[in-house]
Amino acid sequence: MLVFATLLLMLAVIVAAAEVFTNALEHLGEKLKISEGVTGSLFAAVGTALPETLIPLLALLAGTANAKLNQEIGVGAILGAPLMLSTLSLSLMALAVSKRRGWQGRFVPERAGLARDLHFFLAAFTLSTAALFIPHAHGYARAAIGFTLGLTYFVYILLTVRASAHLVKDGHGVEAGAPMWLCRLGLPQTMPAVLTQMALGLLLLVGGAQGFIHEVENTSQLLGISPLLLSLLIIPIATELPEKVNSILWIRRRKDTLAFGNITGAMVFQGTLLPAIGIMLTPWEPRREVLAGVVITLLAALWLRLMLARGQLRVWQLLINGGLYAAYLAIALH
Repeated sequence: MLVFATLLLMLAVIVAAAEVFTNALEHLGEKLKISEGVTGSLFAAVGTALPETLIPLLALLAGTANAKLNQEIGVGAILGAPLMLSTLSLSLMALAVSKRRGWQGRFVPERAGLARDLHFFLAAFTLSTAALFIPHAHGYARAAIGFTLGLTYFVYILLTVRASAHLVKDGHGVEAGAPMWLCRLGLPQTMPAVLTQMALGLLLLVGGAQGFIHEVENTSQLLGISPLLLSLLIIPIATELPEKVNSILWIRRRKDTLAFGNITGAMVFQGTLLPAIGIMLTPWEPRREVLAGVVITLLAALWLRLMLARGQLRVWQLLINGGLYAAYLAIALH
């Protein structure tokens, strides 16, 4: 019971940290006069992706004495993150606004930025999937793929930032929806206060991730499932909570560009830099659970891109992404 109580405590820490972080992030974007796309796809995505970045790194570089366990936790955390975002997270956004907007209601994110995110993710994650079939003996080929993935994310940053000024002129600038939490305590709304609150939110996120990973081995033994499957299914629920909560908060406030950018921007980050780590530091092999996860992830991202290409995104369409997650559960737990 203590293990599950600790897991729940870490989840609560992550939820609280997400609220503190998103509040500060909106004020940062407003002060810097940058677009919602940059704020969501870069600042929010990278900031809230810290937990799922730290878990595989901690597992691979400073985990338990069991190297095989560390590698399984690392691979599961790396691949489980984009799986969770592209399926369950998007469907939860739809459920969060289904009553207000109706199942035929529309999402209206900034289209060019969302399409850019999905194009980069689909290209990078397809390359990461191909790397599963390259033997470790071909080290140079793996290294080349890892370098290409890192370069891809650098190009993505450049293109996203370049588009910011034009988007602000078109009315896609960030507007904070509520006063800063620290300002409610009497502090002036200055840039140092914004950065301080962001740092506090990130520290809470990191602390939640570190506390969570210590319980992974005990939980896998208690439930009688492999660390890889646990990492694919349970760890992302905790590490992706910041993105889920942030995006649900934003989508309920009709800040669709921030909500989608937060998720798809994190997907790009997790489809480039994190797989590069896995390709270099783990066996990165096509096991059944892994193959099912990457195929479902690619299908979910492709479905979202196809619906966007039709000219509009409707609430019901994101329920298909949730159905894909259910399909993965059926395959992985069979």
